[in-house]
Amino acid sequence: MFVKNAFTQEPKIVDCETAEGTKTTCYQFITAGAPAGRTPGPFCPRTITDGADVSGSWFSKEGSGDLVDITGEFILKLSDYYGDEKWMVYDAKTNKVRYTATKEACLGAAKPDVEEQYKQNCIECELAYLDDDFSRTFLIPTTPIPAAETSRVRTAGIALDGSELSGPAPVDAILGAYTIAAFDDCGGHINVHQGYHYHATTGCTDSKSKTDDGHAALIGYASDGYGIYAMKNAEGKEVVSLDECRGTTDDIRGYHYHAASPSENMFIGCLHGESVRPVGGHNGPPGGPPPGNDARLDTPPDAPRNK
Repeated sequence: MFVKNAFTQEPKIVDCETAEGTKTTCYQFITAGAPAGRTPGPFCPRTITDGADVSGSWFSKEGSGDLVDITGEFILKLSDYYGDEKWMVYDAKTNKVRYTATKEACLGAAKPDVEEQYKQNCIECELAYLDDDFSRTFLIPTTPIPAAETSRVRTAGIALDGSELSGPAPVDAILGAYTIAAFDDCGGHINVHQGYHYHATTGCTDSKSKTDDGHAALIGYASDGYGIYAMKNAEGKEVVSLDECRGTTDDIRGYHYHAASPSENMFIGCLHGESVRPVGGHNGPPGGPPPGNDARLDTPPDAPRNK
């Protein structure tokens, strides 16, 4: 089901243990932090006259909102979008957009306490900024195990191109530093901890395989092993009977999820099944970030728990 070259080595089945202590087996997927089959971007526009063809997307209002193109016009109207006259993410003399053009700037803008020089920036990072030995290991249960209680989503799962399906982007913290963590048109961006990862699905991760019943396309697998499918089916209709985790059950796929719309800033609402402790001995909550992940552009550790 995965895209060719999604993994750096052949996936295998290994023994593993869920965060709840259940011993089971997992598929071990190792990736290089890049989406297989395509090059990420573009992200930030370069001038206030740039159009949608050379820029990515971002939320249209504070906290959430539809994903809209980050055009030059969007940059000019940031104060209107967010109700704050302090926004000024461009140089009025040159009409050039301020963006994180170096690895140093990328790292500086992603810190919890953003230095003044990195505020008022459109943030974009490159895959070239990743360490030479960068890798991500995903452990996905071979057979999903329904959990006694649902758990919050920190890492939703893995996309079919090998990239992380991430938890919600901390939009309030990003906007609080007068920055925009631009997505590309596929709903993802890059940091040095996660590599390229998605915060929304816009169709780039959809499986191209057709189903006899016209069901929504598969986009990846959740951290608990259940499939995550697109929000709408072949007829463009949404499933209406979803539970709090955005899950449902049918006779063909069993329990599975349907992704939320990009405007909701999440893939799924919670984890229905038991997920595996991240590789490296990290004993955080189910679906948590990799060890050492402290970037401001990732889900904050005190994010509310979904009940």
